[in-house]
Amino acid sequence: MDREANGNNIMETTIDHLAPQTTLWRKLAGWLLTLLSCSLLAASYMWTGIDPVKLYEKRVNAWNYIFGREIDSADRETAMLQAKKMPEIMANQEAQSNIANLEKTSGVKFDYSEKQPKVMAEAEKILSEMPETKREEIVRSEFERISDEKRGGFFPPETSPVALAKYLKALMETVAIALWGTLFAVISSVPASMLAAKNTLKIIIPGEGAFQTALRNTVYFGARRFLDFCRGFNEFVMALIFVAVIGLGPFAGVLALAVHTFGYLGKLISEAVEAIDPGPIEGVSASGARPLQTLSFAVIPQVMPLIVSYSLMRFESNVRSATVLGFVGAGGIGFLMYDKINGYMYREVCTMMLLVILAVTLIDYGCGRLRKHFI
Repeated sequence: MDREANGNNIMETTIDHLAPQTTLWRKLAGWLLTLLSCSLLAASYMWTGIDPVKLYEKRVNAWNYIFGREIDSADRETAMLQAKKMPEIMANQEAQSNIANLEKTSGVKFDYSEKQPKVMAEAEKILSEMPETKREEIVRSEFERISDEKRGGFFPPETSPVALAKYLKALMETVAIALWGTLFAVISSVPASMLAAKNTLKIIIPGEGAFQTALRNTVYFGARRFLDFCRGFNEFVMALIFVAVIGLGPFAGVLALAVHTFGYLGKLISEAVEAIDPGPIEGVSASGARPLQTLSFAVIPQVMPLIVSYSLMRFESNVRSATVLGFVGAGGIGFLMYDKINGYMYREVCTMMLLVILAVTLIDYGCGRLRKHFI
């Protein structure tokens, strides 16, 4: 007993002696980790070129870019010089069209040396016969267009009925792309998530033998990595691939959103499945239910609220993503937006942006009502 007591005393003395050293090392490790984190943050801050002062200095550029700038006399003079050339440009285009029609009707093909003088003569004739009022109207319209382009800015937005009807039609296509992309992803991600959850794999592949265990581990690893692969690429990259494979159009956007959303939902649903209460599963299995019946009546009902919530959340996000996919030719309002941006028609871009914001707001409100109904 004395020996045991002495041993305990020695052990307690040793622990008391080592405790301050352990605490010191932990503090030192904590300080080193903090110093390393601050160093990495400082290095990344400088690497990315973050400069709030520069942002403040460029505030005038931001204002002019969004709301436009005042054009000066030099801009007006340049715009007028360009506008006065428009009647000649239009006459030349019409002359080229007339000579091309003459070649078709006569069956005679002019070479360049013959065709060019004919085009010039035809253009001079058209220009001489053009009424002065029409020429002035062309110059005035072109001057306004060039001046508006030089002024720039997104406001005020384009509100003509023709433009609004065109953009609303494209917006409906964007929503349809997001809807079908999300729907395909939900339908395919639910069964895939059952293969990516350990507890449901035990239902699908029962047994505790070495073969069943190895098979479950293989399926689990493969399903998880496949989901990682599907969501590892951005929808934009997916759209580039599908546009190259099947061509331009909204179908490429649907596939791009479906693949990415499938990987996203599959991961979230599988993690929700692994966290469910095992009680209902044990009860349904004890009644002699088959694996599919167990999944249908004991697993799916527990995660259905989360499936609905995640699906609606992804649908909202996919509406915004579908807008960007149009930049690579995947259809929708983004295709028109990209065209207008390249043409410096920022007021029309502003109109489309406002329509997208309005659509996302309405969809968010509708999805919120649906969540209250199902959850």
